[in-house]
Amino acid sequence: MPLSSVSLLPLPRAPLLPLPPTSNYPPPPPPSRLLLPPLARRRVGRLPVSWTRAVAADDMAVPPPPAVWASPATLLEYMGQAGTADDLVVLVAHIQSACKRIAALVASPGNAELSRAKAGGAAVAAGRDAPKPLDELSNEIILSSLQRSGKVAVMASEENDLPIWVSNDGPYVVVTDPLDGSRNIEVSIPTGTIFGIYNRLVELDHLPEEERAQLNSLQSGTHLVASGYVLYSSATSFCISFGAGTHGFTLDQSTGEFVLTHPSMQIPPRGQIYSVNDARYFDWPEGLRKYIDTIRQGKGQHPKKYSARYVCSLVADFHRTLIYGGVAMNPRDHLRLVYEANPLSFLAEQAGGRGSDGKSRILSIQPVKLHQRLPLFLGSMEDMLELESYGDVQQKVNPGYEV
Repeated sequence: MPLSSVSLLPLPRAPLLPLPPTSNYPPPPPPSRLLLPPLARRRVGRLPVSWTRAVAADDMAVPPPPAVWASPATLLEYMGQAGTADDLVVLVAHIQSACKRIAALVASPGNAELSRAKAGGAAVAAGRDAPKPLDELSNEIILSSLQRSGKVAVMASEENDLPIWVSNDGPYVVVTDPLDGSRNIEVSIPTGTIFGIYNRLVELDHLPEEERAQLNSLQSGTHLVASGYVLYSSATSFCISFGAGTHGFTLDQSTGEFVLTHPSMQIPPRGQIYSVNDARYFDWPEGLRKYIDTIRQGKGQHPKKYSARYVCSLVADFHRTLIYGGVAMNPRDHLRLVYEANPLSFLAEQAGGRGSDGKSRILSIQPVKLHQRLPLFLGSMEDMLELESYGDVQQKVNPGYEV
């Protein structure tokens, strides 16, 4: 059967919206009738020998091209198909554009020097890490993109002491850690961007600007409209949830688009990996030590012995846990509730997992200050419930580690 008779069903296209440039790449070629991505189209003329023999003999039907050859939906197309609100589509389009710029930044030859340098400026407020130029540059990239979107009233960032009032007309509030794990840049360990999106609380509009910016930023995680993270690693991955499942996209370097590669992600009910800095073992409470000793000996509720995997980059450790299952944790008061714990817990729950401080559901905790810290445990539902059953898992001893 001639190859020209093979066809794939075209994917519906999202409606055109006023969106930012999605990349600095040249525009992709117009779609062909087969709707194959550029690299796949070049491979059509080099079919496997078994296929060409079948065509020559004409004694059997030609198998259809692999499903992966069909053009996957881009992030913007996915939002259009899912019926996402137009304002939210525009906002996420600007966030993805900013993250592409950050991805290029962290992969550039000059990033190691930026990661070693110290940022100038005023003293750092309590609860914040000392910023570096790479953190601040990433923060400026995101802020600039949010301002251009016209859809954001408030941005609250790890890199700013106080929330920033962006626009009187914006319907959304964005909380973010612009570059998590930046201390790892010079040794090429994965880093990431974390963000959460809330509706603006219009009932607070009568308050002074600083006060309403603060209160808009301190919403509990149960009110999240969307959250996501971008992992900058061997691939650039964008995972996001709008409250109807967690979905993973990967940056296609040939087109500059995030394409859907992990639809409806589900964290396994139980994994076989725990992720924690167990050099701190002797500072842990008895309950946490007992839990770790039990699972790595294969004496817990799961009969197999657990393995340890620890990157010391929150987004990387969570991404692995989301795919393979298990538990990722930092048992001391170290990670920030507003722009780290809440967005990642939202993603975990939407994928069938759980986020906890060791005692309570993260999303149910009411923030009282922007840079509020707490222990964080994320992972498979069964693993998390077993961990919490040990009771005493929050580390109270905190001698002030250098690394």
